[in-house]
Amino acid sequence: MSAYPPALQRLTAYFSRLPGIGKRTAERLALSCMDWPEADLQGFAESLGTLRSRIRRCSICGNLSEEEICTICRDGQRQRNVICVVEQPSQLMVLENSGCFRGLYHVLGGKLSPLSGKGPEDLRIKELRARLLEGTVAELIVATSPDVEGEATAHYLAQEFADLPVRITRIASGVPIGSDLTYADAATLSIAMGSRRTLGE
Repeated sequence: MSAYPPALQRLTAYFSRLPGIGKRTAERLALSCMDWPEADLQGFAESLGTLRSRIRRCSICGNLSEEEICTICRDGQRQRNVICVVEQPSQLMVLENSGCFRGLYHVLGGKLSPLSGKGPEDLRIKELRARLLEGTVAELIVATSPDVEGEATAHYLAQEFADLPVRITRIASGVPIGSDLTYADAATLSIAMGSRRTLGE
């Protein structure tokens, strides 16, 4: 039987569903909310309550956005002839925070995983081809995670777009084999981005 009131127990249970948050950390987070001013609690609740309705996928790259086109795709200062392919928006955020890339992105929405029933038709590959067919992209950087599924996805993309006049490269050394790109640090990503190699070599 818990010593906490039901309201705190419910909040703790929600916090514990977040990635990397155990029961003790969830309890500390729930208790710390008790010290917040009422206005902050109301703002927090409103942010959570409107999250799904306000956030959408960018119609161009698939990034998370509050508008039809995300801030990165609208940024005229970006290098527009290079597209970096990632699995999820979380990996895009990691690359942005590292400061090692100033081009555009394309979010696939996952990676090839036959065991999980995820095939090419479940990823945003047709949308990527449409962008490449516009003829403005000179290089496609594949930054999928260096695990089995990520490598399979990278090789599939290299074969899929081999008919197009686009240089297809893969992030290289610096990211450990079998790791998830989401958890790589800025220095590691800078090395991987700077040492990228042409796929198929």
